[in-house]
Amino acid sequence: KEEKERLERERKEKELERLELKVRYNSRSCVFCVQWERYMRCDGTPDPAVQQEMNTYISLWRDDPEVNITPVDVADPLEGQKYQGALINLQELIHSKHSLTTEEILKVQELESLTLNHSCFLCWVSPWLQRASANIDTETGNMQTVVKDNNITLCLWANLKKNPRCVYRLNFEEVGLGFELPKQLAVSDIAVRILHTHYDHLSLLARMAHLRIHTPSHRSNITANTIITIISFAVIIMLQGETKEEVVKDDNETQQQQADEEVQSIQGLEAEGDLTSTSLQLTMMDGSEHVQAVDLMQYSPLGGVFYYDVFHLPPQAHQVNDWEIRQVLNTGLQVFPYPTEKSSSDVDETLICPPVGVSVMLPDSVVFLETPQVARWDSAGKQWRMDGITDVSYEEENAKISFKMGSFQAFVLMQETYANLPFQSWELRPLGQDSAVFTVNGALIDLSITIQGDQCMLQSEREKGLSHLLGKWMSSPVLQRAMLNAGINIFVSEHTDKYVSTCAKDPLTEHAAYEQMALFASACAFSWSKWNAKCGAEHLVMQVCEHHGPGPVPRDSWSLYLLGAQRSQKLEITEKSEAFSPDHYPGSEFHSTFIHMLQDNMSTDGIVRTRESNYLFIDTVQSLLCATRPLVYS
Repeated sequence: KEEKERLERERKEKELERLELKVRYNSRSCVFCVQWERYMRCDGTPDPAVQQEMNTYISLWRDDPEVNITPVDVADPLEGQKYQGALINLQELIHSKHSLTTEEILKVQELESLTLNHSCFLCWVSPWLQRASANIDTETGNMQTVVKDNNITLCLWANLKKNPRCVYRLNFEEVGLGFELPKQLAVSDIAVRILHTHYDHLSLLARMAHLRIHTPSHRSNITANTIITIISFAVIIMLQGETKEEVVKDDNETQQQQADEEVQSIQGLEAEGDLTSTSLQLTMMDGSEHVQAVDLMQYSPLGGVFYYDVFHLPPQAHQVNDWEIRQVLNTGLQVFPYPTEKSSSDVDETLICPPVGVSVMLPDSVVFLETPQVARWDSAGKQWRMDGITDVSYEEENAKISFKMGSFQAFVLMQETYANLPFQSWELRPLGQDSAVFTVNGALIDLSITIQGDQCMLQSEREKGLSHLLGKWMSSPVLQRAMLNAGINIFVSEHTDKYVSTCAKDPLTEHAAYEQMALFASACAFSWSKWNAKCGAEHLVMQVCEHHGPGPVPRDSWSLYLLGAQRSQKLEITEKSEAFSPDHYPGSEFHSTFIHMLQDNMSTDGIVRTRESNYLFIDTVQSLLCATRPLVYS
């Protein structure tokens, strides 16, 4: 008997070891695939996990004299976002490269240079070396050009003729951008640039610059390094969704361990032991006024950043016989001051330097559920602000927004983060073994997510702004990040209840329900119930029925169930009843768990389906339910 028990114990240990090896193998295989894909790209981009590679890459790129606009953006800006320091360096370097390429384009002729002294050069070259002259507008004599790739759109205009009778309203039709200049700038040697980066570095800088942790004096021994470590780890987690798979864990184990230790040290200082009690606030002092920055939890920037700048026009070439002569300064591209510094404080500045206009066609990779909000970048305070934006005009039919600002500044289009919450209704319906569809009828848009194993696919009747996402399989974290970037948010965080009305529920009961719903998602359909808001915080109510096949659930198939911390029961009332009643369904039993309650009325085939559900499918369904929390935000 002892020998049999020993053999059985060894068999179980070997089986457990086999399963653990399988999981580790799958994880390592995914890691290897990511590494192999990076290796096969052979594009020179560094591994963000190797600090030495990042340093070498940044140094070499900074010294590279190449200023052709296309290779400037070959390096994916998101590659550096795992490490804060490298990220900031890359941001500054990319922006300086953009300035260099802008300066090169503004030189009407491409000239060979001959050094004469430290500060200026004279250049001679034969006339056939022309480049930018092809961008001269034959009607106005001014230069305008558009350069576009996957990462940026660059619109550039140079005021070569300086005609005082012109009112400059220029549209770059092919990219949906335009600007309007006051007459004061019509006679100035200026160049206007609208640079649309399809990524957004500034919002991350705003979060980093204005994240202040307000704590009582007895917690003042929290070091700056502690805070930086926590923020760094938060940035890593937030941006991991940008990678193609979320399985590269080995590279982040050290950072995670350090962050966990720092969090524990702070928790030890908390009176309640809860880090979430720490207050986060984004503020700054602007002179004597107290200015509130845009709350980046309430509003989400969408579609990238638009840099709206005006520069001094670089010295232009002059024709002297058969030669081209131009003065070239080594000062680089110089910002043209507007409003001018000569403006008197006793005179209305808007009369001397009227606002500058700009128009934008909404990016086709983003969905704006409401009229977009415009925010301008305050470079001194490193924050987004919505003041100083005037004459806003939104053409919904043409998806175009126009407005004016007091000066040339970077701006971004924003939308309320939780505009689509709370949900009007929801349903989780099985499509087959390890397959289901999660449908959400939001406040402004309806959508569904099909789940197959550990993969998800977004579906919606609205195609505009979502064509790059609809019908494509991806992991749950990747889909969530892609939806957020596209302006479709059905996901919640610990701060959501500050902006959305909720149906308060006991969190332990709520999350236990999501776990059990995921376990039975291959065989049972679950749906919203109006009685969930009437049953109190300690209980949950939802509609449930066993369902097979891909078709919709028949209306008369639903039953109501009441879930609590101690027991679950089937209710006698229906969705059409006049009032809520906790009376149980005649002949039904009480059960300590929801899934045991459901099994009372399930078929043998349905029970088999639940027991054969793959753990990846169960985990994916549960993660979606926990990310959306439909039992609270409906």
